Amino acid sequence: MSAIYPQKRKHTAAEMAAKYGVSPRTVKRIMAQPRAEYDAERHARQDEALRLRESGMKWHEVGAELGGVSASAAYRLAAKAKARRPQGVA
Repeated sequence: MSAIYPQKRKHTAAEMAAKYGVSPRTVKRIMAQPRAEYDAERHARQDEALRLRESGMKWHEVGAELGGVSASAAYRLAAKAKARRPQGVA
């Protein structure tokens, strides 16, 4: 099922639901980013975290570069990118 008006929201579904007096599910049903677009952005962010770490940055520096995420969040992003790599690729 796809949204009626597929697009990336600038606010969370809960925030928009409170503003318009509807449920968060209604907001998601009407307006949601297409899955393929979401996955592409997610993978790009994970790949960027791994690239920064492999360039020699410390985890807290990677997190700061990614927009102020914690060191542990940066680590998890890079780990997910590494897990997506084919076997045998360093």
